[in-house]
Amino acid sequence: MWRSFFLAIGITLCILGIEFLVIDEAIVTRAPAHAVLATGENSGSQQIKVQEWMPWSFLSAGAVIILYTFTLPKRFHS
Repeated sequence: MWRSFFLAIGITLCILGIEFLVIDEAIVTRAPAHAVLATGENSGSQQIKVQEWMPWSFLSAGAVIILYTFTLPKRFHS
């Protein structure tokens, strides 16, 4: 169970790292997308700017966690 949990966290971090390589900023809204597009308002939204270090940190942390999950069973059986 723990192995699959940490594997999921590692994969999620790698996906976020790849996404952060592609985008410069993201806007998270609490309203549905069609309501924001219809009214043109961004009330209740939050802007996330991707820093230079974020993609590589997420990718490296995800890779380390994934590698750890693959070596975890070998250490407990020997």
